[in-house]
Formats: sequence, structure tokens, C-alpha cells
Amino acid sequence: MTDGRAAPNSRAAPGGERIAKRLARAGLCSRREAERWITAGRVAVNGETLESPAVLVTPKDRIVVDGKRIGAPQAPRLWRYHKPPGLVTSHRDEQGRVTVFDSLPADLPRVVSVGRLDITSEGLLLLTNDGALARHLEHPSTGLARRYRARVHGDVDEAALQRLAKGVTVEGVRYAGAEVAIDRRGEGKNSWLSVTLREGKNREVRKLLGHVGLAVNRLIRTAYGPYQLGNLAAGKVAEVQKKVLREQLGSDWAETLR
Repeated sequence: MTDGRAAPNSRAAPGGERIAKRLARAGLCSRREAERWITAGRVAVNGETLESPAVLVTPKDRIVVDGKRIGAPQAPRLWRYHKPPGLVTSHRDEQGRVTVFDSLPADLPRVVSVGRLDITSEGLLLLTNDGALARHLEHPSTGLARRYRARVHGDVDEAALQRLAKGVTVEGVRYAGAEVAIDRRGEGKNSWLSVTLREGKNREVRKLLGHVGLAVNRLIRTAYGPYQLGNLAAGKVAEVQKKVLREQLGSDWAETLR
């Protein structure tokens, strides 16, 4: 092509964005799903069906999915969701269990979660319509603290909890330091702890506390970086105001959040 647009089925010159990212920003699917759509021959650019996701597109390109032209990219948005226990943080579950996304309000656009909470965990789950924003908030380099309240069964050893701050290896996996404080020692060996960590690996709180002999029987995420669960009721969703989002994300996201 001679008008600067991306050439279908080939790598194009710099200046555009990957087709999978463009489809995700339109709120249609995740990048991974977009790549599957392309492989299945469902996506066309400027009248030519794509065979490869290694294509850059610009706003001038006409992008069609299943015969329908896609809309303009959506501005990134972020929601707080109070996840109840018993829901799977997945768009699809092979075991047929109810998912977070089955339970969201019908007027919410397509969203992805920022990280996950396992099926028995509850509390704050961030949702966004923008995959790049999700990856930014999840990435360890961003350094956002995840805060939890954990009810545990077992003998709480304060010295052992302090050792977790230095980082430990559990079942061959290295975990960075976690800050653990005792909120309340309960009768019957049930106690409440506050836990702060910055990595968010799979079942990290449960594995760290299990490493020091404590079984977690309730886990509530209360904050993810500057975003708080607050008094949001279980099952409810509240959007983070764009002004607040701009303030929290800084100048790097100013143009995207316009």
C-alpha cells in the first residue's frame, strides 16, 4: 500500500498498533482471543482477510470482524468490584462453575480482571475494559501493594511472620517479602492478620501463611494499590472516576485517558 496503512498478512512499518491490541481496545475480546479469531479467518483489514496477527493498523484502516466493521477504540476505564466467595475469576470455566463475569451487571462493557482472586477468596477485584491497563496495574515493576485481611487457624508465631518479610521459597517458588501484622488473636486458634504483598502470585497469601503453619479459612482483599474496597457491598460494582484514574496513573496515561 502507498497511503501509510498497514499491509495485511505482513509486518508493517512503525506507526500503527498490533491488530490484536486494536481489537482488544475496541472492547471486543482479549488479545489472545483476537489472535484466535485471526487464525480462524474472522478478521479482515481493508477488504483482505488476515492470516496472521503480525499486522499493524492505523485509524485509517477499515477493520471488519465477522462481516461487521468495528467501532472506535474505547477509552480505558476501571471499576471496583466486591467479589463474593464462590465465583471463579475467569471468562470460561471448564467445570461449569459460575464466574465473576457471569455475575456482572448487563450494562457493563466487556471487561477483564486485574489479577485474580481464587474461588474461595473475596473482596476487591479491579475490572477494566483495557488489556494494557490491566497489565500495567498487574506488573511487578508498577509496585502496587495488594492488601488483605486473613482469618487463620493455627498457632500464630510472630517471629515466623516477621521472617516472611525477607522472602521465602515454597515448593520451589521464590516469593518476595510480605508484611504480616496480627490484628486480633482469637479464641479457638482463629486469628485475624493483615497481609501486604506486591507480587500477586497464584494463591500467594495462602502459600506464605501455610509455610508458617497457618491455614487460611477466610481471605478478603481490601486494597489494590490506591484503590480501596471501602464499604462497597458484596456483588456490587463502582467505576473509578476518570479524574481519579488520571491522578493515579500519571502523565504516561494522560493522552490515552483523554
